[in-house]
Amino acid sequence: MIADYINPFLLSTASVFEQMLNTQVERGQPYIRKAFEPQFEVTGIIGLTGKATGTVAFSLSRETAMKITEILLGERPNEMNPHVVDAIGEVTNMIAGAAKARLAELELSLGLPTVLIGSSACVAFPSRATPISIPFDSALGKLVVEVGIVQ
Repeated sequence: MIADYINPFLLSTASVFEQMLNTQVERGQPYIRKAFEPQFEVTGIIGLTGKATGTVAFSLSRETAMKITEILLGERPNEMNPHVVDAIGEVTNMIAGAAKARLAELELSLGLPTVLIGSSACVAFPSRATPISIPFDSALGKLVVEVGIVQ
């Protein structure tokens, strides 16, 4: 997988967290994802098409999703609800939008973000892709960006 496809999502994640959520993220060591199971309970998914195809997943814990929702809406939800799904969908959309400008020159298009909730929900990457997981840590909690692309 080419770093040119991954870096726009990493840069966009850091930018969205800094500008929209007023918090810094610290990138951890990337690793090849081997297990076919969810990393966290809440996942925003972006599909990629064009010269390459694939999936980008933005996964975070339930608690981190609640904190993000509180920042965006000004009120902490009592439980997972449509407001949390919408907030994570919007953050995923912001990350995708920021990455889109950097991906246009690579002739890639992004699909509309989708949000999965649940500890048993699993993102299926293209069968020939080897997903790379890039963990982040922040004051809001841990998250991971996973990218699985085939050319």
